[in-house]
This record gives sequence, C-alpha cells and structure tokens, in this order.
Amino acid sequence: MCVLCTKPTRREFCAGTLLMPLALGKPRGGLLEPVLRLEPGAAPSQVAVTLDACPGHFDPRVATALVNLRIPATIFVTSVWMKWNRDGLAYFLAHPDIFTLQNHGAKHLPPVLGDKPIYGLKVAGNFDAIGAEVINGAVSVQEATGKPPLWYRGAAGLYSPEAIPFIESLGFKIAGYSLNSDQGASLPAASVAKRIEAAQDSDVIEGHINQPHRDSGAGIATGLAQLQAKGMRFVTL
Repeated sequence: MCVLCTKPTRREFCAGTLLMPLALGKPRGGLLEPVLRLEPGAAPSQVAVTLDACPGHFDPRVATALVNLRIPATIFVTSVWMKWNRDGLAYFLAHPDIFTLQNHGAKHLPPVLGDKPIYGLKVAGNFDAIGAEVINGAVSVQEATGKPPLWYRGAAGLYSPEAIPFIESLGFKIAGYSLNSDQGASLPAASVAKRIEAAQDSDVIEGHINQPHRDSGAGIATGLAQLQAKGMRFVTL
C-alpha cells in the first residue's frame, strides 16, 4: 500500500504503490516494448514519473522542476552518465525524497540479441553481454547510492523476447512504461507537455533527463506542472 508523505504541500505524494503485472506489448520487428501500469485504486488518480539518464548531460530544467514541485521520480541512470555527470549525480543524491536511482545499464546497450542496431545504438548481441550490461549497471548504482537497484530498464526500451526472462532470472524487475512522453527526447516542448498533461490514472510516464539542449526537457517540466495543477498524485515505482 502507499505511504503518504507528510511534506507541507497542497498535494499528497505516495512513496510507492502497487503495480499491474508487466505486459509485453506489441512486437516491434521481433522485439518487445514492455508496458507497465500502476494498480488502479480507490484513491484519486495517480501516475509514476520515470526518467532515463542515458549517456549525455544533466538537465537542470527537469530536475529543479521536480524538486520545486515536490514530485518524486524514478531515475534510470547508466554507468556512463554517472561518470560524466558528477554534479548531476550529486544533485540527485542530495534529494533522496524526490529521486530514486535505478538501473539503465552500464554502457547503454539495448538488451537485444544479434547485431542489428536499434535507433543507431549498438546492441548487446548475446546473453553474456546482456548480463554484463545489467549487472555492471547495477553495481554502479549500488556504489553511488549504497542500495542495490530493484528495477532495470533497457536502452531504447526494447528487448529480445528471450532477454526478459533472462534479466528477471538475475533478480531484476523490468521497468516498462505506458506513456512515452518525448520519443527519445526528440519532440518539441509543446508536444511533450501535451502528452504528459493527458496522462491517465495508473500511467507510468517515461521521458529523458539527459538532454539539456533539446526542447523536450522544457516540455517535461511544463507538462508535470500542468498535470499537478489538475490534481494528479505522483508515486514512485
């Protein structure tokens, strides 16, 4: 069950919630894009904000908006991102009531078998490389936070069907989502804000917090503020 936070704000935010079973979604070229939603409850509408820190930079527009609005978020960090963005990592760690860090892999290699690139990304290719990507990413998160991550989200959000049970056998939950807010940080701010503002009860929102020079980050900040103003509650995975 959710545990209500006691911060002096107009909104109540949950520290966690129940989740629907992972749905594998429609195959995309033989790959799966898992769908994850929150368990609907009797409480007012609620969503979970999840953001990916792929290799890149730190987007203070999104991070400061989350802190100022007191909206908790689950951040999926890569080992590469943490190495390149020490100040950004320190900001996350300084606000443990807002940010929960989880595993986005070591080198940002999609957990896909074979050798065909995904969105220009080199894929892991085989089970040994998938295992190294997941385990080494988890080690980096634990070294940074002192806690082992429970969740893993693969680069690009796509998986070979065989990779999902393999990753779960390593002890990790697959972090799917139900609302892709920014299409890989490629959409203009207005489109991103409109997508987020249209979030429905139980949605798990996905976006990016590693592209400070793209319009999409401004859209995430605006969209979350608009969603909060409509009375939406926010929870973590």
